[in-house]
Amino acid sequence: MVEDKDVEVDKREKKSDPSKVGVAFIKYAAYLIIFFGILWFVINYIMN
Repeated sequence: MVEDKDVEVDKREKKSDPSKVGVAFIKYAAYLIIFFGILWFVINYIMN
């Protein structure tokens, strides 16, 4: 007696990718460095 059963396996994976978080952090850190660099330039050369 043989029974054929169709079994579906549902794999779920997390959508959060740590490398994307790292890339976003580096990108916004670069934006902040550029912003503060421009601010420092304005304060030192234009205001003096």
